[in-house]
Amino acid sequence: MNTFRFAFGCLLLGSAGAMAQTGSSFTNFIRQVQLPSGVQWDASVAASGSQQSSLAIDPGGARFELWTVQSLSGATPLLLDSKYVGTYVPIAQVAIRSADPYVTIPRTRVDKPFYVDYSVSGLLSDPSAPAAAKSVNFLRHIQSYGAGGTGIGIDKTQATLFNTSSISSNVTATLTFPVTALVATPQTKVRGEERFSFFSLDDYQSPASQLAAQFIQIWPVADGSISGVTMNQKIRFAMPQVSLTMNDVYPSSTTYAQIYQGPAVLGTVGTVVPGSSLVVNETIPQSRVLTLTNWDRIFDADGQWTMELVTSTPFGVERLAYVTFNLDRTIQVNGNVTTID
Repeated sequence: MNTFRFAFGCLLLGSAGAMAQTGSSFTNFIRQVQLPSGVQWDASVAASGSQQSSLAIDPGGARFELWTVQSLSGATPLLLDSKYVGTYVPIAQVAIRSADPYVTIPRTRVDKPFYVDYSVSGLLSDPSAPAAAKSVNFLRHIQSYGAGGTGIGIDKTQATLFNTSSISSNVTATLTFPVTALVATPQTKVRGEERFSFFSLDDYQSPASQLAAQFIQIWPVADGSISGVTMNQKIRFAMPQVSLTMNDVYPSSTTYAQIYQGPAVLGTVGTVVPGSSLVVNETIPQSRVLTLTNWDRIFDADGQWTMELVTSTPFGVERLAYVTFNLDRTIQVNGNVTTID
């Protein structure tokens, strides 16, 4: 029997990108797939630790997969990572990172860069060694979720192979991608994922097998609008009811309306309008409409004012929409005074 080790809190079988869940609402398990027979065996595992593999490793090797599933009715199991173990199989690692520190699944926004760290070791230089011991294939797949898609239950076998390369020397390197290869109309509304994987070569003992893989989710740029007050509107007495529309706000974000006196100036820090904040800590983008009423009390003077709809994400603070208006609550009384002598 072979012993495999897993440490979900930090790394799993060498991958830094996939993190198992530690909460009681999640179940984690390792699936061992024997090659070339395809016999499977599942073993429930804790958030970290080590144990013997469920089955002996056959000459063709075995693939170990880490899965996690939330303990909810209808929840879809999520494959976090996999590793192939064989007689003379090279070792490969791949991890993806972005400016978003979310640990469960790497993710970023369509207009932001991401980085792929990878390494290959154990490749042989002996000309007489089997081909599978001297080279591995590095693949990049892309897969759109479609308009409004979330990726839940997606068939990953339908991903498009964007490019592939052969690596025949031991290496540690980083690839930088300024933007995703996914496309949409408009491009700011891309939803999908990119997957980077290493595969061994087909061999007489076993078929080509995945050595390591990691994917990153790509989410759209948020947009928003302010309705109920128009540009340069003159407002007398009570403030009108205002609606804030927020579309595709990032899964980790705080979006709110703020006001400040004077014309619109990017980067200005104003006063947050009560009842306007939307705090999102989710796995997918969110859309909301908030209505503001009875918010007169935050204005301490008449004159020109600006309201901005602002979102704060791991990538910084950005303005989604703004409107500038004039407030005049001064009451003028015109009259005269007469006396009778």
